[in-house]
Amino acid sequence: MVIARTLSIYFAKRFMLAVVGVFVGVFFLVGIIDYIEMTRRVGDMPNVSAFTAAQISFFRLPLMLERLMPFSVLIGAMTCYLSLSRRLELVIARAAGLSAWQFVSPALISALLFGIFATVIYNPVSAFLQERSRKLEAEIFNDTKSAMQQTSGGFWVRQRSDKGEAIINASSSTEQGMQLAGVNVYTFDLEGRFQDRIQAKSARLYPGEWKLADARVYAPNTPPADNVSYSLPTNLTPEQVQESFATPETVSFWELPQHIRMAENAGLAAAAYRLQYQKLLARPFFLVAMVFLAAAVSLRLFRFGGVQKMVLGGIAAGFLLYVLAKITEDLSKAELMHPVVAAWLPAVVGGLTGFLALLYQEDG
Repeated sequence: MVIARTLSIYFAKRFMLAVVGVFVGVFFLVGIIDYIEMTRRVGDMPNVSAFTAAQISFFRLPLMLERLMPFSVLIGAMTCYLSLSRRLELVIARAAGLSAWQFVSPALISALLFGIFATVIYNPVSAFLQERSRKLEAEIFNDTKSAMQQTSGGFWVRQRSDKGEAIINASSSTEQGMQLAGVNVYTFDLEGRFQDRIQAKSARLYPGEWKLADARVYAPNTPPADNVSYSLPTNLTPEQVQESFATPETVSFWELPQHIRMAENAGLAAAAYRLQYQKLLARPFFLVAMVFLAAAVSLRLFRFGGVQKMVLGGIAAGFLLYVLAKITEDLSKAELMHPVVAAWLPAVVGGLTGFLALLYQEDG
């Protein structure tokens, strides 16, 4: 019993060191690539320092790494078990009377705890920093004409008021859609005839109106008119704006239930928020599934050969699981699949696949 407990603690430490090592390596690799890309984007802006570019990249990194977290666990677990096998530590563990399930259990428990930490602590931090990076980007890039001239991509919403209809496009949003940047507005009268086009540096939602800053109005047969502040009537509520402009990834785990209730009370579809909430709840079990997959392809002893093929099989299985997660996510956002099923199906499929493969290897 003492030997089993000591080995369990040892295997758990080795697993966490491997996962953290992979996570840190990915952090620096992605950080360097993103920083180089950011310096390229701000290279022709004399008022933007390298430190500001580094700030934006640093604030964006946690959310990027959150998406790569399952692969970090998969690669870390495979690295851990391959290292133990190469050093014959698994042989010694088996000789001491431990089964594969006993030295896989510490990694499963560690992955579960790591997933809980990632959901309740890491996710709120990454959401907060992502919002900070968006604000910095809006301040930098919307000081230039190129941001004001952007008319494609970004976020779109259509609104109606007592003066007609308007289509709003924004290159970026912060504060869950309450503050927009790089705004283009196309207005129409009550009969659907085009009236004018408005370009603005930013827009903020107030009760019954959008306040546009540094707006330029283009109307037919009249020269452009510049306005320091421009008021655009709207019937949109904060809940409707959040549904159109906010991204669920920038909402903290603890705030998602409130956003879901607000959207449902306003009669809006909250599929994206419900999916994100369920994905965060399923994350610890998804990481456990990754450990099962890694153990199924990494516990083979080196003297038996075929390790390379099994490792490639594990990577392929992780990739297929990622594809399945993306497909179910898209189906859920299109309201063709329930968010609970879409979020939990990859974890269940991955966990059962790894469990059955490991069960076949160990118990025939």
